[in-house]
Amino acid sequence: MTLHTIPITMWDFSWIERQWSGAGFEDWDLALRELTERGYEAVRIDAFPHLIAEDPERVWTLLPVWYSNDWGSPYINQVKLCPALVKFIRKCREYGVKVGLSSWYREDPDNIRMKIKSPEKMAQNWIAVLKLLKREGVLDQILYLDLCNEWPGNLWAPFFENDPPDAGWSAWNTKASMDYMRRAVECIREQFPEIPLCFSMDNITMDHYKQNHLDFFDLIEHHIWMAKLNNNEFYNCVGNAKNGRFSEEPYHLLAKHAYHVYSERPDYWKALLKQGIRDLAQVSAEQGLPLATTECWGIVDYKDYPMLRWDWVQELCKLGVETALQTGRWVMAATSNFAAPQFVGMWRDVEWHRSLTGQMKQTALDEHLVNDRLKKRLLLP
Repeated sequence: MTLHTIPITMWDFSWIERQWSGAGFEDWDLALRELTERGYEAVRIDAFPHLIAEDPERVWTLLPVWYSNDWGSPYINQVKLCPALVKFIRKCREYGVKVGLSSWYREDPDNIRMKIKSPEKMAQNWIAVLKLLKREGVLDQILYLDLCNEWPGNLWAPFFENDPPDAGWSAWNTKASMDYMRRAVECIREQFPEIPLCFSMDNITMDHYKQNHLDFFDLIEHHIWMAKLNNNEFYNCVGNAKNGRFSEEPYHLLAKHAYHVYSERPDYWKALLKQGIRDLAQVSAEQGLPLATTECWGIVDYKDYPMLRWDWVQELCKLGVETALQTGRWVMAATSNFAAPQFVGMWRDVEWHRSLTGQMKQTALDEHLVNDRLKKRLLLP
């Protein structure tokens, strides 16, 4: 088999939370069939390691992380993770879909995630998940493991105390963070040396990579959007329309201004995105690690809402995919943040998805780009 860029999409915690009527994941067969019809070969999902390690049989109550966005549930919800996780991965295997594991460390009323007092504890939680998958015979379906989404953002990793404490959302470059990541990876690798490992990143500067070497990673999973480049320039022009977790005001600002801000200077915004992608490819070469991007390329938050057009978002995402593929550094790539059934305006355009995933599958990669551990996972049938 030839190594090529894997078309992947982010189904986060939605795969289990959004199971009410019309939410998009109440019928896994339908969702996965539509996924493969659009040409995707992998999904990245939340495996809830802290909750499975605490009690795999418990029905967990999850508190909403937001109600303005369409990822996950906008209201309080309940999930039973076992045997659901194993069943979902088996379903993925039926449809020829590989699975990337991650965690957004969702909050429950007891805030179990705050028990993660050390990198060893984080690793123990993930080891519990991997042991479960091994017992159930589905570990071979796992493509890679991202120990924490957008580390060390306080929304997803409130249990981590950075040094300095005010280092900020994207500050994975501190000594405290680097030591934590390295130790957690080491602990998992002692028991599961075959699983490719990383922490995913969301930072708008490439300087962190110049200051630190991620030689203990198997890949860099970096999330990149035009809207956040150049110190959130696009969002600042729109009116700071981001991070409205429990308010619709950012979406009102997007509806009023986003398309006009983009259409007034489309060449500028496209050039900004292309340069950001090329800078990231350069980082990849300097680090000696391949890239994966599962959240991207144009705007961060979006949904089906009055006056929110999808055409300009699709235009930017198409540009992002094609620019990334030209670099030859991406072993996995998404088409957007929104390649999931609940984003109807994006999901229903089947040919748009197939065009981009088709380009990915036709992008042959240099096998020296990846180490043997990752190569074996990428080439799994």
